[in-house]
Amino acid sequence: MLGLIARHSELMELRQLMYFEAVVRHGSFTRAAAQLHIAQPAVSAQIRLLETELGVTLLTRTTRRIALTAAGELVLSRAKRILGELDGVRDDVAQVGAVLRGRITVGATEVLGTVDLAGALASFHSRHPGIALSLRTGLVAELLGGLDRGEVDLVLAPVHADLADHYTARMLAAEDVVLVTPLGHPAGGLRDEPFVCLPQGSGLRAILDEAAAAAGFEPVVPFEASGPGEIRALVSAGLGVAVMAGSTARSPGPPVRIVPLDPAPAHPAIGLVSRRDQRPSPAASAFRRHLISRCPEPLIRLP
Repeated sequence: MLGLIARHSELMELRQLMYFEAVVRHGSFTRAAAQLHIAQPAVSAQIRLLETELGVTLLTRTTRRIALTAAGELVLSRAKRILGELDGVRDDVAQVGAVLRGRITVGATEVLGTVDLAGALASFHSRHPGIALSLRTGLVAELLGGLDRGEVDLVLAPVHADLADHYTARMLAAEDVVLVTPLGHPAGGLRDEPFVCLPQGSGLRAILDEAAAAAGFEPVVPFEASGPGEIRALVSAGLGVAVMAGSTARSPGPPVRIVPLDPAPAHPAIGLVSRRDQRPSPAASAFRRHLISRCPEPLIRLP
């Protein structure tokens, strides 16, 4: 094979390999010629030339069928690899042209662990100024609804165990759960404390309910917030305590006291979610690769 590469132009080499692979795939010189839209004698001539140059017989021919020789199997394996690389080059070139323009809408929750979304958006915009970037924030359920409706291209959010099967997620960062209280709040039990939390049906409310049940009480939630930022503000104002993602508790904002929990409830990892049945645009695929490259080694990958 290396000798063939050294002795022939790339065009002739690729043509021979393409014809050879087509003949094997179709099991017939005639059907391969029809698929290639060329005359059958031309296909036969190129295969003979390939065999002559390599000095081996690649195909055994009868009136009814063709079969690969041992040498033919080796050449076919290499041919498939080379032709696959050629297809990849074509796809990459097409992707580069498409990535130079387009539009991406990213959906993201406030809870992002160690993922620096702002930095990723800024560096991607600097690299691809022709792509229009936009960001939509909200709770996980709202953003997944936007993904279903085609209003967002990707969702960056905590990935809960009950994520529907029509989504796929790439995990990017871990997250933890802490208790936040007003500054100066006395240490003690939580049974009689008022809690601030997201509404029923949210992932954070499920974490609170499960942690409280494990401790043997039912939490009282007089204050339902619309997002983690509002939870922190209400706690800081002295209206209750809350369980929160550690990344939002430790980020800049209204002052709160952070208390580790023992045992600490599990928090879903932060992942990049997309629709399993929808192929992302070239621009969205490029941003996905860019964001993943800026994150630590992924924890897991959902099937």
